[in-house]
Amino acid sequence: MKLRLGVLGADDSLEIIRSVVQEFAEIECLPIVYWSEEEIFDLLEPHIEEADMWLFSGQVPYAMVKEWGRIHTPMAYVPHIGASLYRTLLHLSHEAGMHVNELSFDTFSPEELARFLEEAGIVHTHLWLKHYEGAIHFRELADYHERLWRDGKTKGAVTCLRTAQLELRRRGVPVYRVLPTRTGVHSVISMLLRTREMLQFKDTQITVQMMEFDSFKGLSSGAFSTDELHNLEIKATEKLLRYAKQLQGSLKTAGPGRYVIFTTRGMLREVTANYTSVPNLEELFGIRDELVTCGIGVGKTAYEAEIHAGTALLHAKERGPGTWMVYFDDKSIVGPLGRQEQITYSAASGQLQEISRQTSLSVQTLSKLHSILKKRGTSEINAHELAMYMQIMPRSARRILMELESKGFAQVVGEESPHPRGRPRKVYRIQL
Repeated sequence: MKLRLGVLGADDSLEIIRSVVQEFAEIECLPIVYWSEEEIFDLLEPHIEEADMWLFSGQVPYAMVKEWGRIHTPMAYVPHIGASLYRTLLHLSHEAGMHVNELSFDTFSPEELARFLEEAGIVHTHLWLKHYEGAIHFRELADYHERLWRDGKTKGAVTCLRTAQLELRRRGVPVYRVLPTRTGVHSVISMLLRTREMLQFKDTQITVQMMEFDSFKGLSSGAFSTDELHNLEIKATEKLLRYAKQLQGSLKTAGPGRYVIFTTRGMLREVTANYTSVPNLEELFGIRDELVTCGIGVGKTAYEAEIHAGTALLHAKERGPGTWMVYFDDKSIVGPLGRQEQITYSAASGQLQEISRQTSLSVQTLSKLHSILKKRGTSEINAHELAMYMQIMPRSARRILMELESKGFAQVVGEESPHPRGRPRKVYRIQL
């Protein structure tokens, strides 16, 4: 089966990338051209599910889409350092007679640009460079280059962003664009193909789904006979057998109301939309969602996967019936699947282990807190918010925050009063 590669880029870069992709018979290309960064999300939205991987023409569209968070398949972008920059500087030196000291640059980090110039044997006294992490608006880059040019500090601009190039042209600033080389594009595509092979291997990993089925919830009032329970168990087994068949797995019973399905990582990734949602078992197999609590374990062996599934199930039970949690082979835990409070946390962080030794808090509790703060995009939180995310009592959340405060890992930075007559809630800034 061909790799469906989505390629999004500016017009000039896209032409180069498409010509290289044509050399790979195993790739089917889905090209998308953009003329403004503002339209990127709208252009991608209809095609999210049509590509197995995505390749972007530069750092800015890649960073924007990564932060957008709607694409869960592997992504990469073509870097502009190396041969791409060397070709541009060679042209400027021979055709325009410009030296690097007379040019302003963007995108590159100071370290990588200095290292490149040193390796290329290009002597320079200073560099005009606008470095940025992630994405940036093209007008900000254009303003930077134009200001230096109008002040007489530079004779031209070298940019990696097509929209910045077009804007500088409009303003009358001499501008030169760093385009990807065919070699650079070829290298990135080869890396994506290797990534695909790795993912295909991962998809064959043994994965265990451990499920607890609450039969009592399926009983009508007063119908608590053993025969009734036995009938419900039989019906549940029949339904789960159909579900296991969809997963191309085998179903085993592991005690009253507990079932284990042995399948592969790829099959469960597919039915859970890359471990972000819970399949509609009620619609597909007549199994009410609230009756099933589930732990999924991924491991290098069947034994390890089963152990991880059991651990995931324990985490799921802490959050109540109908919860699904996943424990991966890298010791990361994801869940609850399909809920707004879904987070990813780790049980194997050296830094958090050290904090755990200094406090009375477990590594898993600290890891959950770390993931919650990362998801919220802030280091500040109050006990009510923490309790909601961790699905614990507010007093338990307060105990966690007070313990961190007592050991110097948190400090009170303010108070909030959501209700006029209620007690103000302390806001803590966490430092993990």
